[in-house]
Amino acid sequence: MSEYIEISPEEGDDTGSLYIYTNLRLTDGEAEEYVSLQEMELGSPLAQALAVVSGLSFLRLDNDELFIQRQPDADWHAIIEDITAVLKDFFL
Repeated sequence: MSEYIEISPEEGDDTGSLYIYTNLRLTDGEAEEYVSLQEMELGSPLAQALAVVSGLSFLRLDNDELFIQRQPDADWHAIIEDITAVLKDFFL
């Protein structure tokens, strides 16, 4: 694994969704999809780690990308910072 984590956010089709591309292997094959915080808390170890990110309402992990949707009043900058911190803690 690289000692550097690359994070590249890209807006989704609407203002409530975002793709985050990484240089990390986030899943072991099949995509993972979580439609609630409760599902994240019971999901894979990475989904459980990401469950602490405030403002997430949906999470899909697929190979090297995350697709997320936020709660209406959540701030994208804070979410991206928190996800970056979680990924660093999880993988480094």
